[in-house]
Amino acid sequence: MSETLTLSAELRERAGKGASRVLRREGRTPAVIYGGNQDPVAIHIEEKALSKALGTGHFFNAIVELTVDGKTVRTLAKDVAFHPVSDRPQHADFLRVSANAEVHVNVPVVFQNEDSAPGIKQGGVLNVVRHELELVCEASKIPDEIVVDLAGLEVGDSVHISAVTLPAGTRSAITDRDFTIATIATPTVLTEEEEAPAAPEA
Repeated sequence: MSETLTLSAELRERAGKGASRVLRREGRTPAVIYGGNQDPVAIHIEEKALSKALGTGHFFNAIVELTVDGKTVRTLAKDVAFHPVSDRPQHADFLRVSANAEVHVNVPVVFQNEDSAPGIKQGGVLNVVRHELELVCEASKIPDEIVVDLAGLEVGDSVHISAVTLPAGTRSAITDRDFTIATIATPTVLTEEEEAPAAPEA
């Protein structure tokens, strides 16, 4: 399961662009907590702490516990807006979740046993169609990753979601088709004639 992340937050006393700019100059990132049949709460978080959490690689598929005024709120990070030039986090949205609530998350796919795939040994290329899977699972049981085994795959073979063993209590959010996650594609080797530039016509 994904490791729970923790962040300390403070209530925002003032809203608006001007107040948000002041917070950013002070090294804070404006944010909001919403959902859970409660009113939205405007908060701000230390930018360095938020950036560190973003750097874990599983910020968007882990429970984020926000401590606000001594109270801990279980949330999922739903969106972070970044500055187009500096790439600094400008604003974050967090969704309240209960421990047994079902949540939609995007979980990264990890491929293993490429060395045991005859198609790759023969020069085939792993063509990844989906680097993440959209899953539905309990908030307390979000997987870190989904492992896809490539052992035995030949050139032209495909891996579909139906062939992947998902953790207990986890299911695909896409249910209307058996979508492709990856294929072993035929290698593209150029001939000498294809590699050489065409001679100009007289």
